[in-house]
Amino acid sequence: MSVSKITARDIASHKSPPAAVSGVSIGGYLIERLQDLGVRDIFGIPGDYVLAFYAQLEKSPLRTIGCTREDCAGFAADAYARLNGIGAVCVTYCVGGLSLCNSIAGAYAEKSPVVVISGSPGLNERFNNPLLHHRVKNFQTQSNVFRRLCVSSAVLEDPYIAFREIDRVLDAVLRYRRPGYIELPRDMIDVIPEGEYIPKTVKPTSDKNALREALNEAVRLISASQRPVILAGVEVHRFGLQKQLLELAEAANIPIATTMLGKSVISETHPLFVGVYEGAMGQEEVTEFVEKSDCILMLGTFLTDINLGIYTANLDPSKCIYATSEKLRISHHEYHGVLFGDFMSELVAAKLKGPEQTLPSRETETAVPAIESDAPITISRVIAILNNELDDSTIVIADAGDALFSSVELSIHQQAEFLGPAYYASMGFSVPAALGAMAAKPDLRSVVLVGDGAFQMTGMELSTIVRHGYHPIVIVLDNEGYGTERLLHRGNYTFNEIHSWNFAKLPTVLGHGTGYEVATEGQFADALRTAWEDRETMSIIQVHLDRNDSSKPLARLAERLRNKV
Repeated sequence: MSVSKITARDIASHKSPPAAVSGVSIGGYLIERLQDLGVRDIFGIPGDYVLAFYAQLEKSPLRTIGCTREDCAGFAADAYARLNGIGAVCVTYCVGGLSLCNSIAGAYAEKSPVVVISGSPGLNERFNNPLLHHRVKNFQTQSNVFRRLCVSSAVLEDPYIAFREIDRVLDAVLRYRRPGYIELPRDMIDVIPEGEYIPKTVKPTSDKNALREALNEAVRLISASQRPVILAGVEVHRFGLQKQLLELAEAANIPIATTMLGKSVISETHPLFVGVYEGAMGQEEVTEFVEKSDCILMLGTFLTDINLGIYTANLDPSKCIYATSEKLRISHHEYHGVLFGDFMSELVAAKLKGPEQTLPSRETETAVPAIESDAPITISRVIAILNNELDDSTIVIADAGDALFSSVELSIHQQAEFLGPAYYASMGFSVPAALGAMAAKPDLRSVVLVGDGAFQMTGMELSTIVRHGYHPIVIVLDNEGYGTERLLHRGNYTFNEIHSWNFAKLPTVLGHGTGYEVATEGQFADALRTAWEDRETMSIIQVHLDRNDSSKPLARLAERLRNKV
């Protein structure tokens, strides 16, 4: 089989290989296409319905990374996709696939291009409707579920169209930056379709008239404004548009704020970076700066409840240019048939010029961490001390809860070096996501922020991390329970409590790594410094926090949500 390799630029422009294909099995073609699109590693857990495909993977250049649980494999593939541009996870039928649903739902919600590959019973095993193991209700149950969770899906039952179906799903995954589902009946994996197949892909294009009219209106609004600001969202990263964003901002001198989900789409040390905008939940100076703008360019921004500060955002639609992969609205006018990337490129080409503006100060109380050695450690001080250590070679991965909300105050140095489930908000994301991040970017040092409750869900994926020789720093925020829920629903409820673990002793269980147990600022600073210098082993720092401690961002969130729960 001859298929030309595709570059990152090709992925962004949505290309397919032109070469003809013959004499290749269905499983072999899928593996080749994954390689062509930049997949180097595939996560998952084998099972008998997918063992034949795993055998093909073992013979291929792809590295298979076996995980401890299917949902962990999904989180790892999600993080890998966010950093690599595409990821893949491979599981067996139903017991594997259905265990994967939560992490793939999160990937869909947050626009992460993960390819889900599942084995299934062979077609010739299904005669007379037998009760085969792992089956639920009928043989289509799993594919029906993933049809709801993915942007595109295919069950490869017909060898004559199998290659086309694979390309159709992969094409949709890259076009929409959302998960796709491919099911392989086990008696189809080694089947070699007859004849020759020539891959064909129709490249989407913008309606030229709509693009021109939208650009003209946008340029008029921006040129007439005195306080323009860009509110950048996650799609800027997902569609590889960071360069265009910076070209636009720097040429026109337009300051940039980001949403929580879009945190780190640009370096947060850039002179035009304002901060993270979260409506009334966020830093007051950032909120005021964005909301007083007379022209807000909302580029790749999802209007989620968390991004909008539980809908406390005060953004006048008549002053907004709202551009995503799904919608383009300028003031009260909507334009159809305009691709997000084309709109961004045309804005750059317009060579806009903007006025000088005074940006709000980014200095916060967390910026100067004068250590009080014997003072009890708090979540705010954890963030302050950690912030002092971050550099260009660090990636921060935060779990749902205060690990995520407190990390708003971290200053991320490079693009896309912060990962967190800031919309779907599934607990248990961070540790398996670190596995995926380190596989995708082994040159970066991963720092994990995770609550004790979230860690108990998926934290033992550290076993896989240790097995592959990775050395993250895992900071467990131990407040003996679900701290977010305590703030949302005040009272002494036992359902907010969890059994205490000796997290610092887990390296002994795993046979590798170093554990630290800290309760004061001095102890945490010392442990973090020692762990930072240790590039040979995994480090886990158990931080004992007061049960009622919380960050200011979480306190503001709880205040907004408390009446709703």
